[in-house]
Amino acid sequence: MKIVLVNPDIPQNTGNIGRTCVANEIELMLVGRIGFSLSDAAIKRAGLDYWKHLKLKIYKNFDEFLEKEKSFDNMIFLSTHGTKNYTDAPFSQFSYLIFGSETSGFPKDFYYKYIDRMYRIPMKSDKVRSLNLATSVGIVLYHALYLINRVC
Repeated sequence: MKIVLVNPDIPQNTGNIGRTCVANEIELMLVGRIGFSLSDAAIKRAGLDYWKHLKLKIYKNFDEFLEKEKSFDNMIFLSTHGTKNYTDAPFSQFSYLIFGSETSGFPKDFYYKYIDRMYRIPMKSDKVRSLNLATSVGIVLYHALYLINRVC
């Protein structure tokens, strides 16, 4: 399983997600425009001394990601615009869990191209647009790991 962040903006979220990836021996992939320097103190502070153990790949855009990873059948997109509950996603040990930018979500064309692979985390209140990205990654990743480990 792999975590993919498209156009991540906030270093603390990426650092926190990186730490979660290290804890679970999962690769983190950053795709597109990164809104901060990877040497930024904030990312290192959030990832603490675990960052050096992170399996990290960086792709300049989503087309390069698709070309190199050849992962189309295993892509699961998570977005507030998803029409299905994340608990219904077809998780496997080969899944790529793909999350958009904290400030702008996915590029607009993703909502047309990948809508059939787009899932959401339900929220009861309409007072909040979305959950924090690192929180969302944690919710979905641990649910997927639970299902996979229960089946294996």
